[in-house]
Amino acid sequence: MIVLASLAALLPLAAALAGFLLGPRLTRVLRGGTPPRSPLRNGPALIACVPAAVSLVLAAIVAWTVWRDPGARTGGLTVVDTGTVPIRVALQVDGLSAVVALMVCCVALAVQAYSVVYLDGDRRHSSYAAFVSLFTSAMLLVVFAADLLVLYVGWEVMGICSYFLIGHHWEEREYSRAAVKAFLTTRLGDAGFLVGIIVLGVGAGSFALDDVLRSVGGLSNTTVTVAAFLLLAGVVGKSAQFPLHTWLPDAMAGPTPISALIHAATMVAAGVYVVARLFGVFAAAPAALAVLGVLAVISMIGAALAALAQDDLKRVLAYSTISQLGVMAAGLAVGAHTPAIFHLLSHGAFKALLFLAAGCVIVTTGTNMLARYGGLRHGMPITFWSMTIGFGALAGVPPLSGWFSKDSIIEAAQHSALHGGELHSVASSEHPPPAGRLTDAGRQLIAEVAPGGDMSDVCERITCFTLKSTVVESPSAIPTGIAWLIYLGLLLTVALTAAYATRTWLMTFFGEPRGTDDVREPSKIMSWTVAALAVPAAILGFFGLGAAELRPHLGSALLGIVLIALGAGAAFLVWNRDPALDPARALGPVRPVFARAFYVDELYKFAIVRPIRALARLVLTVDARGIDTAVVETGRSARRLAGPLRIPQNGNPQTYLTGLIAGVVVIAAVVVIFQ
Repeated sequence: MIVLASLAALLPLAAALAGFLLGPRLTRVLRGGTPPRSPLRNGPALIACVPAAVSLVLAAIVAWTVWRDPGARTGGLTVVDTGTVPIRVALQVDGLSAVVALMVCCVALAVQAYSVVYLDGDRRHSSYAAFVSLFTSAMLLVVFAADLLVLYVGWEVMGICSYFLIGHHWEEREYSRAAVKAFLTTRLGDAGFLVGIIVLGVGAGSFALDDVLRSVGGLSNTTVTVAAFLLLAGVVGKSAQFPLHTWLPDAMAGPTPISALIHAATMVAAGVYVVARLFGVFAAAPAALAVLGVLAVISMIGAALAALAQDDLKRVLAYSTISQLGVMAAGLAVGAHTPAIFHLLSHGAFKALLFLAAGCVIVTTGTNMLARYGGLRHGMPITFWSMTIGFGALAGVPPLSGWFSKDSIIEAAQHSALHGGELHSVASSEHPPPAGRLTDAGRQLIAEVAPGGDMSDVCERITCFTLKSTVVESPSAIPTGIAWLIYLGLLLTVALTAAYATRTWLMTFFGEPRGTDDVREPSKIMSWTVAALAVPAAILGFFGLGAAELRPHLGSALLGIVLIALGAGAAFLVWNRDPALDPARALGPVRPVFARAFYVDELYKFAIVRPIRALARLVLTVDARGIDTAVVETGRSARRLAGPLRIPQNGNPQTYLTGLIAGVVVIAAVVVIFQ
């Protein structure tokens, strides 16, 4: 099992190395001996697609094996002795990692196949395909890692890959600026993430995930809370949550397949995955969960309002991703880690579908602007029906995948709000409570019964009732007010999501054509890749029916359907008054505020960018007028002083002879006078 997981992660890495070394050469060879329109002309695609397909098969085998025989499998390659806390280079396969890895491989293969045509003829396609493969390998390393530092390696490799892929067309300033912004913003959060890993590892005496989770109950409240907040900084940056969300909409400057990869399977999914993987740490720090819940509410409502007013199709989907990630984070904040991961999977399916379908629309129309679309359903039937499924899943229309996963999160938030902020994982009979905190009485009991502090010895000597009531405190809940805020925020987000999804769908495919008359599917590879992704986006929700917490709940399901009808109905009514106009006009004077995402970027520019630039100019002035001037004047003074001193050494023999004779005369005069 571990061997298969290792191969699934290593094959994209090998493809990346081969692409960097052989891609351009193979492209030249194949283009010299194949027909002009043949996909075989694309050497990088051959290098990238085959390993991605094999990794998908291996990931499917791993997921099937774990489903048939649940349980965690761990295998280590080596242990790095650091002198303090060892680093174990190891992988772990369990239910969570298996399903997320399968989703990553599915989306990665779809992106690579789609890019065969989308980037055909691009002179940097070899490096593009190689970075996509490296990106995939890094995410699989994050998913399968059994050690926090090994996870961090994959985490950072994804960051550098995103920088190069977003800035693929770096000659244009928009692309290069977006790449730098994404890199610096996520690095800001990653600094705290690394410190949080170190705090946990040093406190637990090991960086191994299992050891860290087992040790949470023995760590002090301060240590766990500080570590949780530091980890949360990295999660907020990677998953583009407020206040580090501003990089994601600008990242749309990159190629559309990269947007699908970043938004659906890698990068932004990593933050949510880490919280789910280390949920025991966050459950033991309810303050961190409360902050996560507040940030999630701000992100999902604010981004949904921003999506409602965007003119650019890709930016609508970008803000939609921020909002849906907020839904996942909200689920985690109320303890619904399984529903949150389920929504991560369904979101990966329908968001990859929506971005790749958007690429088909953009290639056909030559523009990202919604105002230039209209009536595309007639000439692009495959894209239309596929994108209809994608928008329906995004809005949560039953029985598409998004309906099942959102309903589970709403039900969990409702339970938490009605039960004083109790974490849903504590209430679920299928999921035991996370590790609790040791009480003072518990520590005293351990010291008396087991002087060495061995909990296993204590468990052998005392009853479970005594252990639960004396040694371990029950996990704390988030504040009731925060629980209600999350629940109400989710309900509002459902209505807003239905509104902006309906607006985008209507403006793209209905009404009179407002752009080119030559509307057709761009290519079979692109359109059928989109159609293939429509299948999991439609049926994935049914795979959760085996778990009680993932089944639809009557009350929340009916409430969700009503909210979807209200949001979609409002958008349709406004659009139907005049299909030639944008329904967002109904927002009136607040539309510019929503379109600029509440001017957060402008606020950062005023409060952070301008002061830093002013400080940089001051430093430059001091350097130029102070330090540089001192250095230059020192050189000039030395030259001025050297001028008179080099006169005797001017290279003129007559001057030398004159000086010699004068010296002899002076010496002779002195001798005569003083003799």
